[in-house]
Amino acid sequence: MAKTEKNKKFKKKLLHKYRLVVLNEDTFEERFAIKLTRLNVFVIVAISSILLVAGTIFLIAFTSLKEFIPGYSSTALKKKATFLNYKTDSLQNVINLNEQYYGSIKKVLTGDIKAVNINKDSLIEAAKIDADNINLTPSKEDSILRELVDKEDKYNLFDAAKSTSNFVLFPPVNGQISEGYDIKNKHYAVDIVVPNNTPVKATADGTIIFAEWTIETGYVIIIEHSYELISVYKHNASLTKEQGDLVKSGEVIAMTGNTGELTTGPHLHFELWNRGYPLNPTNFIDFN
Repeated sequence: MAKTEKNKKFKKKLLHKYRLVVLNEDTFEERFAIKLTRLNVFVIVAISSILLVAGTIFLIAFTSLKEFIPGYSSTALKKKATFLNYKTDSLQNVINLNEQYYGSIKKVLTGDIKAVNINKDSLIEAAKIDADNINLTPSKEDSILRELVDKEDKYNLFDAAKSTSNFVLFPPVNGQISEGYDIKNKHYAVDIVVPNNTPVKATADGTIIFAEWTIETGYVIIIEHSYELISVYKHNASLTKEQGDLVKSGEVIAMTGNTGELTTGPHLHFELWNRGYPLNPTNFIDFN
């Protein structure tokens, strides 16, 4: 009996109606009123809580907001991050190669290199060869063969490790050499005396990688060829090609002149470089 009365009192409290009124503070005019019970309030709060939790779960599970939760990452995000990591590593390798390449070009333009000397005697000692007991005098047949090979290869430059085909260098101009190749004085070129506006020709097939005016050497054009070979043409009066152009061997690329602060008269300053080191052009080209 007592339990039933308690249930009735509890039910009565839940269903007891209250009136929520909003009044104007100055006039006490009733602006808004609503009837509520404890049960209604409980139901409204419960439903609102359920909707709030459901909405939060939906936002986290089905929108990009989940990526901002610490410790959470989707498979697609991990895949994208891995791809970007590999791409960044590849780009870094490309940057390193470009830096080495531009470093070689900088050496060509500035002539800033270190001479590399090879001690042939040390090679013999390393191989433990007793040179005193070896007859190094070439035979008649060997001399004839050497002379024949020298004539055939005088105008050829090739890398045997990469190709066995001949790589012929075309003389950019023909004329008298006024100053030759001299490592001691850092003159890594030959100066060929020619009249003004003599056509300058590409020494081999390649791509123009530099074609600009410089204060010291006037109009300069640089060509990149196969086998990491670079040819340089300085003190030109004008250029007929631009950076990025493809040229063929013997194609006119400039006109000779007397431009730049370091010139002493009309001539062509011609350089050959391989892998960042200068070569003596007269070893591969006959300018006469």
